[in-house]
Amino acid sequence: MKKLILILAAVITITAHYATAQQKTRYKAIYQLNSDDDKVIRATLRNIKNALEDPRLQKKVTIELVAHGNGVVAFRKDHPYEELMQDLKNRGVLLVECENTLRERNIVKEDLFPFINYTPSGNGELIIKQAEGWSYVHP
Repeated sequence: MKKLILILAAVITITAHYATAQQKTRYKAIYQLNSDDDKVIRATLRNIKNALEDPRLQKKVTIELVAHGNGVVAFRKDHPYEELMQDLKNRGVLLVECENTLRERNIVKEDLFPFINYTPSGNGELIIKQAEGWSYVHP
């Protein structure tokens, strides 16, 4: 009888641990945007929105959008993406611009939306995040 109770207790403990681990599962995705094509920009933003709305990922996903090269257009004040970007930011998406791109193209941070974050290198950010286990998405 004692053996049965011990086995039952072990099974319950393992099951509870497994259920807790499943609930805590977190996903991390980094999206790359290096195109100034309106269709590509909007498709990328739509893909991020779709991930945020996926019921399997809700409240379980962290998303970062890294723009570099031609992708800087998406963060510029003189382009029509502010409302879309602000919505993503309000939903927890980290919006990051490559400082190498700004330097190479003589763009100042004041030309970009005020809620943008920065990284020294867009490629470096992608490499680091992937090494940390983030899923890489390049629509």
